[in-house]
Amino acid sequence: MRGGVAFLSSALHSPSLFSSVSHLNAPISFPNILFSPVVRNPNLTKLITPFRRPISAMASAYKPEEARVPPALQLPPPPISKFKIALCQLSVTPDKERNIAHARKAIEEATEKGAQLVLLPEIWNSPYSNDSFPVYAEDIDAGGDASPSSSMLSEVARIRKITIVGGSIPERSGDRLYNTCCVFGTDGKLKAKHRKIHLFDIDIPGKITFKESKTLTAGEKPTIVDTDVGRIGIGICYDIRFQELAMLYGARGAHLLCYPGAFNMTTGPLHWELLQRARAADNQLYVATCSPARDAGAGYVAWGHSTLVGPFGEVIATTEHDEAMIIAEIDYSLIELRRTNLPLEKQRRGDLYQLVDVQRLSSQ
Repeated sequence: MRGGVAFLSSALHSPSLFSSVSHLNAPISFPNILFSPVVRNPNLTKLITPFRRPISAMASAYKPEEARVPPALQLPPPPISKFKIALCQLSVTPDKERNIAHARKAIEEATEKGAQLVLLPEIWNSPYSNDSFPVYAEDIDAGGDASPSSSMLSEVARIRKITIVGGSIPERSGDRLYNTCCVFGTDGKLKAKHRKIHLFDIDIPGKITFKESKTLTAGEKPTIVDTDVGRIGIGICYDIRFQELAMLYGARGAHLLCYPGAFNMTTGPLHWELLQRARAADNQLYVATCSPARDAGAGYVAWGHSTLVGPFGEVIATTEHDEAMIIAEIDYSLIELRRTNLPLEKQRRGDLYQLVDVQRLSSQ
């Protein structure tokens, strides 16, 4: 105890330290020291006393409603509390027609197993390469024969009455190419289209170098969509690395984030699961990812390991690198439970930091 008092005394006589500590907005106390018979110096007591702020005074410093600009939306009641999701980890070949038929077969099999939401991988109709993107690209807005991949997704969603987050395909729009995810509702209509916002431009010497920006254009808008299975925020692969996007979706009331992705053999082992669990735990919602199956002979080798993560950061279901289908249950009641366990939204320090949703702010 004497050692503790000696440290406290010397620390409190340091003007610079005292100045920095006195400006903290968190309650500070030194249990037992004020009442210990060892502490007899009245000057020391006077120094300690100002730190003992009432809890009611400290509460005014917390401004969670100001941590989101505009303020966070209340989590909407989901149209369904429990449902099954299918993550279809597909093998991809240079044969586009085969890829489309193969994806359709997987979706139909998933619905037969009770899935109400199906998630496909990133670039499932084409090899993942800058040389392939222009060749396999489709005009999604034109539809029909101009976009056989999205037309298939629309048809099977309507016939099977399911929601499909259609992974991603190369999209041609005018003279630009995008990496695009289409979301189809149970009526087969296109509900949303997400163009990959953060392009995969990396250079790890001796490991992997890839620059999507050589052929692709970055998307300009976050994508959040209301479906028959809840409000879903969409990202594609590299988008998952940017926590601001996930936080934005959380502030817009998302129940689930879906990331079709194709992490590689260098970053996959280190970051794939880590990032999924982080996005889920940070925002206390579900995160689903879907990768292509690994092809060791391909120019770009995917890590695989499609995964569903719950709102506590727990891995609910995952697989290895081979072609596989995961059928897992999402229970939205767990979101409210975890947000009650850890009331992060009520504890955010809007007086210290803010997340600004530029799109929402400019529309008001």
